[in-house]
Amino acid sequence: MAKILAVTNQKGGVGKTTSAVNLAASLAALGQRVLLVDLDPQGNATMGCGVDKRNLRHTVYHVLLELTSLTEVRQHSDSGKFDLLPANRELAGAEVELVDQPQRETRLKKALSAVTAEYDYVLIDCPPALNLLTVNGLTAADAVMIPMQCEYYALEGLSDLVNTIKKVRVSLNPRLEIEGLLRTMFDPRNTLAQQVSDQLKQHFGSKVYDTVIPRNIRLAEAPSHGRPVLSYDRSSKGALAYQGLAAEILQRGLDLK
Repeated sequence: MAKILAVTNQKGGVGKTTSAVNLAASLAALGQRVLLVDLDPQGNATMGCGVDKRNLRHTVYHVLLELTSLTEVRQHSDSGKFDLLPANRELAGAEVELVDQPQRETRLKKALSAVTAEYDYVLIDCPPALNLLTVNGLTAADAVMIPMQCEYYALEGLSDLVNTIKKVRVSLNPRLEIEGLLRTMFDPRNTLAQQVSDQLKQHFGSKVYDTVIPRNIRLAEAPSHGRPVLSYDRSSKGALAYQGLAAEILQRGLDLK
């Protein structure tokens, strides 16, 4: 049975989609069967996997509205070596259309239940907002990964996200927990970044991943080529960091068994 991780942060520009795509590729490179769910109407994860969002007939939008099955929509990312449930701008309308629908918060959970036996990991790239799409991701997930930059405003946003996770746990998904906090775009020469990093470790302890994702030009370039950085430049600092993160996540899973 797959472990389902929601990759989320309501603050944009923190490396959320970059982390989802590159972690998926790194887990696949370690022999894991991976499904990446693009739950963001921007469709950046879809494009970053080499799938043209403009030419899609069916997307996660159709799955959430129960117009077609997940197995008919998913595609394989040749550059990442994992499966993808793609998204495009149509998904923006799903939130409005789901408002009056029954069990609107559990649509993704229901759809994933049909395929979780086929995967080791399902990663859900949530939109940078605390909306119904994100709630669907959190309701479907076993745990949450929170990518974040080590800056002042990140701490304030983190408290809002933690409160949302608590509310979802109480009302929709009692098994939901924080898997880990991932420090992204990290510059060790930045004093404030070091201070925020220390605060995170003091408050969240072992929930903070040991792996740190550095600022790296190859990570920024890879999406424009429709490839995870592991496929684009395997020896880059960014690729090595996400390989390290994948190994750390697998080790954590073994430690819990």
